Amino acid sequence: QVQLVESGGGLVQPGGSLRLSCAASGFIFSTYAMMWYRQAPGKERELVARIFLAGGRTYYADSVKGRFTISRDNAKNTVYLQMNSLKPEDTAVYFCYVGIGSGSWGQGTQVTVSS
Repeated sequence: QVQLVESGGGLVQPGGSLRLSCAASGFIFSTYAMMWYRQAPGKERELVARIFLAGGRTYYADSVKGRFTISRDNAKNTVYLQMNSLKPEDTAVYFCYVGIGSGSWGQGTQVTVSS
């Protein structure tokens, strides 16, 4: 079955950086677009970034454009989210998502940006 396992979250000061990873299994990774979402307390889950099959096309939410970079390594079945210039408003649980069937989510990884 589809499995997505996120890692790399943590506590970071404003202006800092983190790199999230999502290890995927149970499907042919290279044939699916991959997405990162986030959900802050009391807010709806929102799409942060999307990467298409071969990594050539990407999409970013306006709130993270120029600061976050999504990438993928099809040989390792892993998608990454490099987050730079982090702000307190980036604090959220970050989820990996793939649109297989009704959609599959990872368990999420907490990112806290605070001084």
